[in-house]
Amino acid sequence: MKYDFTSIIDRRGKDSIAVDGLGSGGSAPEKPKREFEAIPMWIADMNFPVLPAIQEAIIERVKHPAFGYFNLSDDYFDSIIDWQVNRNQMSGLTRACIGYENGVLGGLVSAVEAFSAPGDGVLLHSPTYIGFTKSLSNCGRQIVHSPLKLDENGVWRMDYEDMDKKIKENKIHVAVFCNPHNPCGRVWERWELEKAMEVYKSNDCVVISDEIWSDIILNGNHHIPVQRISQDARNRTVALYAPSKTFNLAGLIGSYHIIYNPYLRERVEAQSSKCHYNSVNVLSMHALVGAYGPEGHIWVDELCQTITANVEYACDFIHSHFPGVQVAKPQGTYMLFLDCTQWLQSHNKTIDELEKAGWDVGVAWQDGRMFHGSNAIRINLALPLSKVQEAFERMEKYVFV
Repeated sequence: MKYDFTSIIDRRGKDSIAVDGLGSGGSAPEKPKREFEAIPMWIADMNFPVLPAIQEAIIERVKHPAFGYFNLSDDYFDSIIDWQVNRNQMSGLTRACIGYENGVLGGLVSAVEAFSAPGDGVLLHSPTYIGFTKSLSNCGRQIVHSPLKLDENGVWRMDYEDMDKKIKENKIHVAVFCNPHNPCGRVWERWELEKAMEVYKSNDCVVISDEIWSDIILNGNHHIPVQRISQDARNRTVALYAPSKTFNLAGLIGSYHIIYNPYLRERVEAQSSKCHYNSVNVLSMHALVGAYGPEGHIWVDELCQTITANVEYACDFIHSHFPGVQVAKPQGTYMLFLDCTQWLQSHNKTIDELEKAGWDVGVAWQDGRMFHGSNAIRINLALPLSKVQEAFERMEKYVFV
């Protein structure tokens, strides 16, 4: 490979929640026992060296001694259009369709505020990304879950009848969609997206599609943006993207929306302007331009190969060494979502005891119950394979025993 996905990075003391946040309470894992070094496998950021072109773009800008007010550059918009056209085959994408968002969740809240009122229901699938839960609860919306179901082949599927029923019963007109799905890792097929968008169309729902994971697609799968499904889908969807998951830039802040429909776009932008928070950082702008350049395409392709290998290793290890632990192999993202119900029952353990056993030996994984998965654990695999192997060897020796 051209780029480095094997070096071990020491992130201690470098502003990393994943490492320095252990033991801080809330959703953070506890610190390991003294004899074990922590392996960060919880918060969804990566432990790989960043694309050098991103650093070079930031350093070049920092060389200039002024950091006053500025506007988004032509390079910023052109880079997004080039990226979306080449990787996602988005057609008719113009600068007018693109708008800056401080974060995907900020864009989600702006869209929810634009098209619903406090107390209104919003449809989501479960398991559910914890960020959706917190954001929607904080702005007073009622979360209505339509559970995903595992089919006979262990693949997560949408229940379209349940979606339609829940939307009608709760008079819902805003739905939050996750494409690819977090935390389950589904990369939806075209027919699945078509059926989902028919449900939303028949119930006159605005669709807020979180597509932040759309670049991390594994093992020959293909991402299809919701807005490519049909003209109607294009006109009823607020799509949210960011380079942050793809290139590990969450600490720089910076996302963007793609909204083709001028009415939807004007309402979302009106909401996002009200609190005066939605202003881009100049270094974040240059980071995106560096990320979405020619070298970024190569880097992301190699990243997906690396994560695919990590997922194959982890899932094979679970199937052969941890009977009673169920995992649906993700088709996208770098997260695993384990269902430990059978293992816990056969070993007379609780999910709290299991999680603590991992934390004690430095397997800093995440409680999956926050994502509406009972007896679930969420594991980040965006690490060098050697660290993934070390973590699973510790699980075998100390945890799943």
